Amino acid sequence: MGKALSADLRKRVVDAIERGASRRGAAAHYGVSTSSAIRWHAEFKETGRTAPFPQGGDRRSHRIDAHAAFIRSLVKETPDITLEEVQEVLDGRGAHFGIGTLSRFFRRHRITHKKRRRTLPNSSGRT
Repeated sequence: MGKALSADLRKRVVDAIERGASRRGAAAHYGVSTSSAIRWHAEFKETGRTAPFPQGGDRRSHRIDAHAAFIRSLVKETPDITLEEVQEVLDGRGAHFGIGTLSRFFRRHRITHKKRRRTLPNSSGRT
């Protein structure tokens, strides 16, 4: 993902447009794309904001975190429940989440399922 251009550059482009320069002209003068100048000016008109928004990171975990207490109780009630089974139960409640989303939820909340250790072979010689 690319790096956001500086807030100072964005402000100068928007100020030039506000002073009467065309969007294309301001973009050419400051060496940015026309589409960026158009987007920045539209954002400024709508919100008064010229600073870039944060990039990357988790933007949607709050959706599944709203069901955290229910998921924890489900896992406590059935410790060996699979992700697919959790997904089905949540689907039944109208909350649709992918397996990857559930896996990240379990990892983030450190909910693990430890498998039983391997059983030693039978001492009677039978396999």
